[in-house]
Amino acid sequence: MPAAVGELRFDQPPLDELLSTLRRAAHTADEVGGPLPEVLDVLRTCGVLGLVVPARYGGLGQDAVALNRVVTDVARVDASTAIILFQHFAVSARITDWGTEEQKRTLLPRAASGEWLLASGWSETGAGADKRRIATTAQRQPDGGWILDGAKSFTTGAGIADLYLILAQSGADEPGTSTYGAAGQSFFLVEADNPGLVPDHGPDLIGMRASATGFVQLRSCRLGAEALLGPEGEATRIIGTVRESGATLGAVSVGIAEAAYDLLLEHVTQRGLTNQQAVRHRIVNLATQIEAARAIVERSGRGDAADPGMTTLYSKLFASTTSETVVAEVHRMLGSAGFVRTHPVNRLAHDARAVALMGPTNDVCRELVSAQCLTSLTTPGLT
Repeated sequence: MPAAVGELRFDQPPLDELLSTLRRAAHTADEVGGPLPEVLDVLRTCGVLGLVVPARYGGLGQDAVALNRVVTDVARVDASTAIILFQHFAVSARITDWGTEEQKRTLLPRAASGEWLLASGWSETGAGADKRRIATTAQRQPDGGWILDGAKSFTTGAGIADLYLILAQSGADEPGTSTYGAAGQSFFLVEADNPGLVPDHGPDLIGMRASATGFVQLRSCRLGAEALLGPEGEATRIIGTVRESGATLGAVSVGIAEAAYDLLLEHVTQRGLTNQQAVRHRIVNLATQIEAARAIVERSGRGDAADPGMTTLYSKLFASTTSETVVAEVHRMLGSAGFVRTHPVNRLAHDARAVALMGPTNDVCRELVSAQCLTSLTTPGLT
């Protein structure tokens, strides 16, 4: 598997420092069940957090192609850190695209410098994966501010982030208006030191164990008017247009598949199995699948398809299912070596499965894609 993926690959020494630290710490972090302080220190100081922040706000001004490649590189070493990084990039991009000029000037330089780590809080216990039945509410106050009440689950970066993007119901819902999210929902930027925001440890996950995925409670969380990101009640529109950016969780899946492939190559080389034709052909099949997944992730980042948002959904679906398939095949080819609990392939298997469950989950992705497919079938002139 080639190490480079293109001329725009972000392989400057700062990323090398992060990857080197992760190689030393990934196994320990997985055993501990949370990110290690030394990893977070390097993540904040190496310069990578400013990757997609525009240069005028102190960032590197890179696009979704570079974002996906960096996330893949990091996931190849540690998927948990790649998820933390992806969420930081995603919130940075939403502030860039939807924030007021004051929000951009205030927040983006801190995100770019590593002073602030950003995270999203959307999911809730008891709510569907489609985010249409959330219980977190946002009540507008006479002074123009807001009070948020509720709780978020499966928040990546809970307890380590400095700024959270919270999804809340700020107005009346209209049933059946959306496949993902609901009418009357808004996004709010909540600083971690707000006394009304209380992060807590989450469930003991079997995958992405070092991603600090946990709960965030909002207890009469008071916010100023400036905390609202984008138009009030238009969260679903923001979510929809974000897909068009080309940033995709499929990049994490490609990195996981590449890591499993690396383990397999090491295994067959050490055991002298490369002279067996059947082994060589199975390796080629895996390499082909990974190359196809990488290609659609790359296309998603370029945004040159007729419908970029659909390509992003396809990339998440294809790359995540490919990753699970590749890791499972590697597991089989490792034989008894992979049956040892501490073998890295077991962590990769759990991490690969976790991506499919991350929002939008693969089932929600299928619903979003099917809605578009059925529309094309029933629209005059397209059948």
